Amino acid sequence: MEQTNTRRNFLKYLGASSLVLGTVGHGSQTQEEESSPKKPHYGMIFDQNKCVGCTECEVACRTTNAVPKTQARLYVQNKTNPATPMEKRYTRVSCQQCVDAPCVNVCPTNACYKDEKTGIVTMNTKDCIACKYCIVACPYDVRFINHETKSAENCNFCFNTNFAKNEEPACVQACKYKALVFGDLNDEASYINQLLHVKDAVRMKPSFGTQPSLRYIPIVKTGV
Repeated sequence: MEQTNTRRNFLKYLGASSLVLGTVGHGSQTQEEESSPKKPHYGMIFDQNKCVGCTECEVACRTTNAVPKTQARLYVQNKTNPATPMEKRYTRVSCQQCVDAPCVNVCPTNACYKDEKTGIVTMNTKDCIACKYCIVACPYDVRFINHETKSAENCNFCFNTNFAKNEEPACVQACKYKALVFGDLNDEASYINQLLHVKDAVRMKPSFGTQPSLRYIPIVKTGV
């Protein structure tokens, strides 16, 4: 029931009016900023034009990160308009990996934290007291208490599994249709940045001020 309510709440933010175009430029920089190396800022792109709703990313995530069968770090939600059933539309539902993460700010034990080297929002399960403050604070309703570990959990780009082995997140590896792209947003030469420079991308509810690191490339309609 808890997981169902979480999914329903998140869908409130997935309507056509909830996706707002986000800027992908980096703006001007001072000479000091240009000369000093930037820390990585890992992000992900979900391309709605390529996703076919196969949910293999869900399976890979659950297997790789030992997520209980009745729970999930990510969902592929069918957002097809009933009026146009042949025009399939799917959306990724998962942690937005916010730069200014409310979950981190409210955690009383610092169990929810942003890794200093990578900037990835993740969890130290041993310190989590399951107070659910982070779940309430998350404006995207995508955090949950793992039934087995009794700790809060979120999509952390496979921080403790694939990422720790210098591999791409399990969902990215499993996607046969290349609907997911992962990389360092602070690396101008990275493929994710090259893609953002030529594609219109949106971020979920940028008005919240959390600066999501998950970008969406919306459906491009062809024809009249």
